[in-house]
Amino acid sequence: MRFPTPLEEGRLVRRYKRFFADVLTLTDEPLCIHCPNTGSMLHCMAEGAKVWFSRSSDPKRKLPGTWELVETPHGRLACVNTGRANALVEEALEAGLITELAGFTALRREVRYGEENSRIDFLLEYPTGPAYVEVKSVTLGYAEGAVAAFPDAVTTRGAKHLRELATLARNGVRAVQLYCVNLSGIEAVRPAAEIDPAYAQALHDALAAGVEVLAYGVTLTPHEIRLDRPLPVLMPPASI
Repeated sequence: MRFPTPLEEGRLVRRYKRFFADVLTLTDEPLCIHCPNTGSMLHCMAEGAKVWFSRSSDPKRKLPGTWELVETPHGRLACVNTGRANALVEEALEAGLITELAGFTALRREVRYGEENSRIDFLLEYPTGPAYVEVKSVTLGYAEGAVAAFPDAVTTRGAKHLRELATLARNGVRAVQLYCVNLSGIEAVRPAAEIDPAYAQALHDALAAGVEVLAYGVTLTPHEIRLDRPLPVLMPPASI
């Protein structure tokens, strides 16, 4: 996926109220831009960090740009625009790059399903039946290794999605949790039980129910993002 318009580089001043970020461009122009990330962005940002953002010419927009990438305190690149994950996965699905999910005959997005009023990111149709695919964007990395983790904050919504997938799997329907690891220099991913033990337990329960858990890494540059390689999912023993 190439960015439709060239990204501009700047420096982060601060992120606040979750959806706002103040940045300085390379010409010292101060801007308030949209931060399209509802998570904590733990280990993703620091004052003065390099950022890349897309600028909009739409006069109806309240903010002139959208934060896309950041250089983390650990020297990695992270895509903080969580909306990019589904587009990356769709592009990879259509190209047959996610081999575990190849061979579908139809793809639909944001389909209502489940007992808790959910929407699945992708509903794939195969000759043998459907597959429900939930996508999560992973940006939490650590200085001491190349294992990323999810989530970066407590996510009751994420646990709900795992419960919905587990119910499908118990009923004989193919259900998949796919982690799109939008962070460079990563070799594996794991549940962040130290941040959200309930989510980690829900992932264990989903696996036990028959949910497939996949992870794919990306190549990141200020020009493009490519989902390009499978990563192992490390599952520590359940603790609760």
